[in-house]
Amino acid sequence: MTAREIRQRYTEYFARNGHMHLPSATIVPKNDPTLLFTNAGMVPFKQYFLNPSSAPHPMVTTVQKCVRAGGKHNDLDQVGFTPRHHTFFEMLGNFSFGAYSKREVIQMAWTFVRRELQMPEDMLRVTVLENDNETYEIWKNEIKLDPQRIVRCGPRDNFWSMGNEGPCGPCTEIFWDTRDSRYSIDNDERWLEFWNIVFMQYHRSADGQMSPLATPCIDTGMGLERVAAIMQGKTNNFDTDEFQKIISGIEQLQIKH
Repeated sequence: MTAREIRQRYTEYFARNGHMHLPSATIVPKNDPTLLFTNAGMVPFKQYFLNPSSAPHPMVTTVQKCVRAGGKHNDLDQVGFTPRHHTFFEMLGNFSFGAYSKREVIQMAWTFVRRELQMPEDMLRVTVLENDNETYEIWKNEIKLDPQRIVRCGPRDNFWSMGNEGPCGPCTEIFWDTRDSRYSIDNDERWLEFWNIVFMQYHRSADGQMSPLATPCIDTGMGLERVAAIMQGKTNNFDTDEFQKIISGIEQLQIKH
């Protein structure tokens, strides 16, 4: 499945589920002095998490162009040292501004992964915030996921914010088993996180204080390059179709010169 097909399947799936498909926002955020670059799919919608009634639609889906070359989510130091990090990448996202809950977004995500992408369950596991019993019970009792495939983690891994201030909340993530023979099944390096579902419940102020949002919202992000690697049977994102087009083009230019 090519990157183009993944983009199309994702946006069409969420459009069928009532979401408005919006284009990517600019890489440099407009009217946002807190960020140098758009570093996540939710950045263009920060004001809607604070004021859901101002959103163009209660449910939105996008393919957002992102840059992580500074700030809280800086991947620059890892580029070239891992097969899964980039300064520029595309984030597939679906967002709810008060329209649906944890239960509904988890069900939609799992349906997309299992039916649309046909990823086998024995290659997947999820993480939840250690004290988020509600999310744990949804995965266990409603999705019917084997409890051994549900891992409780601390806030460093499963509490998300895109900066030092702004909307934030606990999250649940979906991982792919790379089955890399260098690592045991309990080694984090063996697992590839490709989808993060954030439950936007709080607003963090500049002084670090958190207050509940008047309307809980949902923010999700699925890395296009990582999903492409999974769907194309690659262990390195740079071996996927879109990167190979660029690399091949550079090679041809070098040959000519």
